Amino acid sequence: MQKKILGTYGNDRGHWVGDGFPVRSLFSYSNFGAHLSPFLLLDYAGPHQFEPTDTRRGVGEHPHKGFETVTIVYDGEVEHRDSSGGGGIIGPGDVQWMTAGNGIQHEEFHSPAYAKTGGDFRMVQLWVNLPAKDKGVPAAYQTLLSDSIPTVSFAKNAGSLRIIAGDYQGTQGPARIFSPLNVWDGVLHEGAQVTLDLPEGHNTAIVSLEGHLILNGTQELGAAQFALLGLEGGQVTLHASRESSFLVLTGQPLNEPIAGYGPFVMTTQEEIHQAIEDFRNGRFGGIRA
Repeated sequence: MQKKILGTYGNDRGHWVGDGFPVRSLFSYSNFGAHLSPFLLLDYAGPHQFEPTDTRRGVGEHPHKGFETVTIVYDGEVEHRDSSGGGGIIGPGDVQWMTAGNGIQHEEFHSPAYAKTGGDFRMVQLWVNLPAKDKGVPAAYQTLLSDSIPTVSFAKNAGSLRIIAGDYQGTQGPARIFSPLNVWDGVLHEGAQVTLDLPEGHNTAIVSLEGHLILNGTQELGAAQFALLGLEGGQVTLHASRESSFLVLTGQPLNEPIAGYGPFVMTTQEEIHQAIEDFRNGRFGGIRA
């Protein structure tokens, strides 16, 4: 049974995060919290062309608490450092999965090599909520390099699906996760069609990054748009009218309150006030020079 398409959404208006990330926020928990739990937000950065520079472009040190950030790079390079001691440079195909947990500070800049050459830049940052019982876990960082992410090839050379988190037809993704969810990164070639098996009872979004998809034979989905699917059913059919890249996000709803304030996502306003106090009192640590 195919999942019902509840609606399609997009955002043509962009904004800058720091001076290194020109993003469009395709969804956030303020609008889709209950319908996309445990996913909180998705920013699509680019496509953008940066000129060569000796200046560090990006976002300086800032805090997070109560959730996880997932950064997927398609073009360009991003350098990350955080107060847990995690960090490194990720390039095309690589993923960084940062657990803010009980509090972290981090920074994200273009890598020195990419800044020097400039060129195409495109990436996604996804925010994933932590269950209430896990919001106090120690901060942590996972580097998921491209060669560590398994790929499932579709029949008839239709395309492929990289399994970043969760599993697809028995292929497990490398990300350590705190609740049942899937993050799959797909490519579908022009004229190809595939039917994906999806978990029954999961909130589901199909995010079109580039190209043009037709879902379940009826609903068109262009670049920088996403489709929200219903909980019932276990399949979706994708047809690519031209070469297309997309994300599949599915997750078991947490069914917990969401209280958010800027870089903090908790379950109550009291916890938000505590997060602000903890940050102001230096309890998130700092990034080593």
